[in-house]
Amino acid sequence: MLKELNELAEGAGELKPGSGLVTGVIALALAFLCFLGVLAFLFPEYLTTPELRRSYNVETVRTIMFIAMVVAGGLSLVNVLFNRSRWLSAFAFLLVALTALLGGHKVPVNDFADNTPYIGLDWFILDLLGSSLIFIFVEKLFALRKDQPVFRPEWQTDLHHFIVNHMVVGFILLATNLLVHRLFGWAAADGIQAWVRDLPFVAAVLLILLVSDFVQYWTHRAYHEVPLLWRLHAVHHSAKSMDWLAGSRQHILELLITRTLVLAPIFVLGFSKEVIDTYIVIVGFQAVFNHANVSVRLGPLRYIIVTPNFHHWHHSQDKEALDRNYAAHFAFLDYLFGTAVKSTKLWPERYGVLGDYVPNGFFKQLKFPFTWKG
Repeated sequence: MLKELNELAEGAGELKPGSGLVTGVIALALAFLCFLGVLAFLFPEYLTTPELRRSYNVETVRTIMFIAMVVAGGLSLVNVLFNRSRWLSAFAFLLVALTALLGGHKVPVNDFADNTPYIGLDWFILDLLGSSLIFIFVEKLFALRKDQPVFRPEWQTDLHHFIVNHMVVGFILLATNLLVHRLFGWAAADGIQAWVRDLPFVAAVLLILLVSDFVQYWTHRAYHEVPLLWRLHAVHHSAKSMDWLAGSRQHILELLITRTLVLAPIFVLGFSKEVIDTYIVIVGFQAVFNHANVSVRLGPLRYIIVTPNFHHWHHSQDKEALDRNYAAHFAFLDYLFGTAVKSTKLWPERYGVLGDYVPNGFFKQLKFPFTWKG
């Protein structure tokens, strides 16, 4: 069983319909997330994010977990009974059974300390479940490259980045908050913050997006134009396929630097929690959607808003696209500063770093900026 699971995890390509592989993979994914969920229930002080746990509706989480266990258990049991991908489905069923034995969706949550070190297991579960359910479906409905499978080449590397960058969310938040307060605390002014807080909600959201994107534009441009910073950013550009998971490929040092610089003006201007929460949702959606394998251009709006088409060009190896399209939210910034792609083609042909010199594999990419002789 372990041999077959390892072969599946290391492989790539389309899952053959009718063999039970599709339902088996769905069952295994849900079973694995349920198992992680029960661990988060058992050890919330160490495995959940304080900012998230304060806003949870525990009963809703329990209901979602129960439904996922039923679906995973049902799919895996049917496959086992009809001899369809038995090895995969049997492992999924064992995970569901183990989750149930550990308490499943009924694990009680008692009082616990709120200031312990933690990893963001809950954030990883929610984001992976939400992103995969939404964007895999959207990519199948509006696929740009219709022959690109869900498990395309190098998906394992991007999943490793996704896992690590989500698990260390606590470290990232702590480090960025510390850096922002230490480096930019002097710039906070009560008058400016009061003016920002008095803005209408929609105006404040547009302002926070514009301010953060202005900073991100120049930070992103620096990653391309400063050789030392390109060593970090080349990891993100090494993805040869674009889909909902590709945006997760990001060196952790780049993540720390970018978040610190983008959060600085947000802290200095004093946006309200509601505005920041809305900004986080929009950023999260755009970061995934604009890397997705979807054929979306939005007509004339693409000159104002960053779309998948706009950002796909940024990841292209095509000569006219190199070091172009830096904005994350507002495409007009690139048109304003003269860095927008100009091409007669609708979509780029190839993705990745020109010369393909970044190695594949999470740990190799973690070391790459410090070992590359280029």
